[in-house]
Amino acid sequence: MLLDTASLYFRAYFGVPDSVRAPDGTPVNAVRGLLDFITRLVQDHHPDDLVACWDADWRPQWRVDLIPSYKAHRVAVETPEGPDEEETPDTLAPQVPIIAAVLDALGIARVGVAGYEADDVIGTLTGRASGPVDIITGDRDLYQLVDDARGVRVLYPLKGVGSLQVTDEAWLRERYGVDGSGYVDLALLRGDPSDGLPGVPGIGEKTAAKLLDAFGDLAGIMAAVDDPRSALTPSQRKRLDESRAYVAVAPTVVRVAGDVPLPEFDPVLPAEPLDPETLEALAERWGLHNALHRLLTTLGK
Repeated sequence: MLLDTASLYFRAYFGVPDSVRAPDGTPVNAVRGLLDFITRLVQDHHPDDLVACWDADWRPQWRVDLIPSYKAHRVAVETPEGPDEEETPDTLAPQVPIIAAVLDALGIARVGVAGYEADDVIGTLTGRASGPVDIITGDRDLYQLVDDARGVRVLYPLKGVGSLQVTDEAWLRERYGVDGSGYVDLALLRGDPSDGLPGVPGIGEKTAAKLLDAFGDLAGIMAAVDDPRSALTPSQRKRLDESRAYVAVAPTVVRVAGDVPLPEFDPVLPAEPLDPETLEALAERWGLHNALHRLLTTLGK
């Protein structure tokens, strides 16, 4: 089980009231919510391994170099010497280090790599997996990893994590007309304003799906642009032709990396805390006794 951790703690933050606070009054709704999410996921799905994948760099420069608008609207503070600071709610940002400390004290593997997003860590771990993989994320970008033959599916939270949309190839074909491997081409043609991806003007999701059905993949579509006998409409041909520069680089930006240099770590779900003393101190300081008790009871079963 691979967690897109930031996606989940953002959901926890907006789903759990900020009246959930530590003894000193600090909001800990994202911390508490994420712990409860993990408890429910372990209860319902019984993973052998669980990795909390981390955004060590939420906007890698190598993606920005190719498409400068990539996530540009989400930059709060530009940082010349490192990753820019992402726009984050004032009461969420201080909770992220607490989440990291609690996961580390629990002994739940937390993996992030400089220069890469959590999506890239997930992509690399998925590629290396020898058995089935469940990816827990509220980010549709990871639909590209769905692979029935390898048992890779995305569990997309609809309401908390008690109600999950099970995304397999049949669901993708029904919803988008593509399988996992075709989702990258669909996504880059359609574009994604939330990630600053412009897409090809005039080609929305339905048109992109029709073009992929007709021509097979992005390469087939672009070959059709150069074939005057192809079934592209004049406006489609013109827009695709004018978007060649974008189409050339977008696959590298949209496709998750599969070759992230991962550190050594133990993915096995712990039955007991790695560092009980630190965990107890964190529970006391941040008022997490009940949430941690629920999680530890579940882990110990």
